[in-house]
Amino acid sequence: MPQQSPLDVPEGDPFGPHNLPYGVFSTARDTTQDSVRRRIGVRLGGHVIDAGAVALALGSPYAEVLTAPTLNPLLAAGRTTWHDVRRALTAWVTDPGHRATVEPHTYALSDVTLHLPYEVADYVDFYASEHHATNVGRIFRPDGEPLTPNWKHLPIGYHGRSGTIVVSGTDVVRPSGQRKAPTDAAPVFGPSVKLDIEAEVGFVVGTPSALGSPVALGDFRDHVFGLFLLNDWSARDIQAWEYVPLGPFLGKSFATSVSAWVTPLEALDAARVAPPARDLPLLPYLDDSAEGIEEGGFDLRITVAINGQEVAHPPFATMYWTAAQQLAHMTVNGASLRTGDVFGSGTVSGPETAQRGSLLELTWNGRDAIELADGKRTFLEDGDEVTLTAWAPGPDGTRVGLGEVTGRIVGGR
Repeated sequence: MPQQSPLDVPEGDPFGPHNLPYGVFSTARDTTQDSVRRRIGVRLGGHVIDAGAVALALGSPYAEVLTAPTLNPLLAAGRTTWHDVRRALTAWVTDPGHRATVEPHTYALSDVTLHLPYEVADYVDFYASEHHATNVGRIFRPDGEPLTPNWKHLPIGYHGRSGTIVVSGTDVVRPSGQRKAPTDAAPVFGPSVKLDIEAEVGFVVGTPSALGSPVALGDFRDHVFGLFLLNDWSARDIQAWEYVPLGPFLGKSFATSVSAWVTPLEALDAARVAPPARDLPLLPYLDDSAEGIEEGGFDLRITVAINGQEVAHPPFATMYWTAAQQLAHMTVNGASLRTGDVFGSGTVSGPETAQRGSLLELTWNGRDAIELADGKRTFLEDGDEVTLTAWAPGPDGTRVGLGEVTGRIVGGR
């Protein structure tokens, strides 16, 4: 019986030809004592295809961007090239005439090492879930309004630390910093005792923009290449003491984990949905109800697991602020975009307890422990491994897999 081709993906596989997310990988033979040769790949089922090698073998005009060691040249090439490269890749993996060329450049996922797929420029994180923001407000301001007065007028965000964005599988060292409980007379220094997760979706910018030129809502697709899963780890005790009046700092900057796979926006057309109804009218630059503005939400189904046990299922479709609104807001003052800019959605939480995307909410700031097979948790312990996975509706009833982002907590150094 002939061996099945790696290009024959089982029906219903969430990483079929309708998906084709991008990543950067290396093999054992790419690694020497002094360097690692990195290659751009696309995922098909349980395999990764060396896109650059196939492009060279077929004489493709896209060989230059696909043989780079990161996705940045492809990201910078712009929307027309993104579309054309995707169309070429789809043909390479579906046309039987290309099989003899593609198969020799196909590797099992278990045989490759995945790397951070792009060079990160700037990093912005938002606070876009009404359910998450309301829960946090009720936890920390039980006697006041849960949402701040500005929350439904603009997407709240902050600029983070791009140098600590790490690829899935990288260990997360427990951070240290100052913390002070309300009853303590003075702060103490030491490892965080309230280490948390934030289940998020990240977006990566391809086409840059000029300083002083805002990006309009309708130009979102011209600048954003794709999306991926993101876990913005948070040291809640450090954050609580330091964040007044300027916001997150050491409690957030120690690590942000991202998936090794970037799903192009074009693969998610079937997952586009309208965002929740707005309670208040929006200023024109954020008003996505205008005619001709594309539905800005994405129906992404996220699962959070700790040590292999599912603990939450946050629904991205419930996010109040869309990625297009976030992009418009973060550039409306004239801030420029750079290729490789990353922005995070903020914690994704739904209306139900089992849909909360952080331990802060799931345990109500440590009041209600969750039960795991290896014991109770309020916040993360050393050795805990957190994995985010997700899928979205695809064309013709298929599913689009978004890969995973995993990180294991190790003791502080």
